[in-house]
Amino acid sequence: MFKKTGTAAIVADDHELFRAGLAEILRRDLHFERVVECSSIEEIVTVLEEISGVTFMTLDLAMPGMLGASTVHELRCAYPSIQICVITASDKRDDILHLLQAGVHGFIPKALGILEIKTALRRVMGGQIYVPPVLSMPIAEEPIAMRGGFEPGAATGAKDAKLSPRQKEVLSLMAKGCSNKEIARKLGLAEGTIKVHVNALFRSLGAHNRVTAVASLAHAIELPALS
Repeated sequence: MFKKTGTAAIVADDHELFRAGLAEILRRDLHFERVVECSSIEEIVTVLEEISGVTFMTLDLAMPGMLGASTVHELRCAYPSIQICVITASDKRDDILHLLQAGVHGFIPKALGILEIKTALRRVMGGQIYVPPVLSMPIAEEPIAMRGGFEPGAATGAKDAKLSPRQKEVLSLMAKGCSNKEIARKLGLAEGTIKVHVNALFRSLGAHNRVTAVASLAHAIELPALS
């Protein structure tokens, strides 16, 4: 049984070997009592629905359901007490700046050595914002990320939407006119978790509000009946 001690972490990466190695670092070197491994954003949301006490999370930019800064922003809004560190193969300046604007606590390239990754993680856990040296390199012109906010991921549209069972439940209740708070109460989840699901639905369906989200799938999927 999970002990609610505030010493749990999530390692999210779709590369099994890297994920396992990073989880071992968090357990052995950074002394987390529990480390939960995830391979997608959907798995992260499920874990956060089921346990409490998560204080730290690492994310990879390439895993399923990850839409860069927009996903980080949603997670930060829903779970403001969790420190989020992106550990990814990318070292693009724009990616780093977009994610910093979204509220990430650290950006660690996978190309760094094990000792450097450990040092970076310790700095983030100590309250610092870690960014790689590439951010301090001179550039010819101002990056796009500094000219405005981050751009959300492109929506796929109703015909291509693939929703999880939980997202279908949320959409069904939205269709009945339930607010986020009411959906959270009916499903026994935190309101912040519902906000993550709703925003993910908007992206998947190419919708900008609840009415267009429900209408776009009226003939595309069979929504579950909820009491």
